[in-house]
Amino acid sequence: MAGLYFHIPFCKRICSYCDFFRVAELSYLPSVVEAMHCELEEQREFLHDKRIETIYFGGGTPSLLSPKELQRLIDHASELFDCREVGEITVEANPDDVSDEWAEQLAKTQINRVSLGVQSFDDGELKFMNRRHSAQDAAEAVRRVQRAGISNITIDLIFGVDGYGDAVLENSIAQALELGVQHISAYHLTIEPNTAFGRRRERGLMREVDEEQSEKEFRLMHERLTAAGYEHYEVSNFALPTYRAKHNSSYWHGVEYLGIGAGAHSYNGEMRHYSEQSVVEYIKSREYVEEQLSDIDHFNEYVMTSLRCAEGISLDYLKERFGEPSADRVLRLAQGWIESEDLRFDAGRLFIPAERFMISDAVIESLFEV
Repeated sequence: MAGLYFHIPFCKRICSYCDFFRVAELSYLPSVVEAMHCELEEQREFLHDKRIETIYFGGGTPSLLSPKELQRLIDHASELFDCREVGEITVEANPDDVSDEWAEQLAKTQINRVSLGVQSFDDGELKFMNRRHSAQDAAEAVRRVQRAGISNITIDLIFGVDGYGDAVLENSIAQALELGVQHISAYHLTIEPNTAFGRRRERGLMREVDEEQSEKEFRLMHERLTAAGYEHYEVSNFALPTYRAKHNSSYWHGVEYLGIGAGAHSYNGEMRHYSEQSVVEYIKSREYVEEQLSDIDHFNEYVMTSLRCAEGISLDYLKERFGEPSADRVLRLAQGWIESEDLRFDAGRLFIPAERFMISDAVIESLFEV
């Protein structure tokens, strides 16, 4: 099985924290979509397994496309790949793009999951992040999708924003729970250099929250959401039973995927390629940076992605894929973390307890091969 990702790199407004590949010149959007159809044809042999299980529209802002345009890409993919077993098709959407008409038309497509970029239910924080919507817009967008009949909704929340923790974060969590969404992704703010926040930090107008506050806000997210019945199944992701994000989970479990669009990444089990082109260059022809993965690359990626997830590392898989010495080495290096209870070893698996996911980077790096 494999995944298919469509990248729509356009935004009406650039958020203060965002350093993703994105473009504000919306006049290029129709030409980029046509180029994506061409790229689908060109890359039809990239995947070893042409059975597609999940499809994801990310960005940028995929909700700038009409539901008919989204469905046209799905239909084209179905002509090139075996999509009979696709169980999850997700589209990311900005709350202010979700009109009643858009939601109703979306429900007539094969898309069965909507990811709403809420980020916060506090108007002051939303303005600070340069988001286009208000807290009321966000709540109404969820309700519109629900009324249209789509019952698999995920929202993004951001924590670790200086001045917007504690009561503000408590309120955002409470409103998310009141709306009854099936999945919540909670990301700690990272201030990147090439962003509005990065420039503010350079001028001394903003700072990152300290480690104690980060830990406090992470635990608040974990405790409130798990108490409400959500499984904390990956560092940044919480799901009600049976509602884990299938497409994103495939990235963490080494499944092949094909990325279509300027800035999209692809992986076929042996090598990765991605486009670094401007949208103008992408429209004319597609070029890729290729990365061949060594055994060490595969090992480190397995360790990294596995320890970000509730299931953790399988010692049997390590022995089978990388050899018994590698498995023995990992278990030996893990002993200190096991003694401190930052790692647990049970039924042949090493995993980080979800309430301690905040220290996952340190654990992961200590087990890497170099």
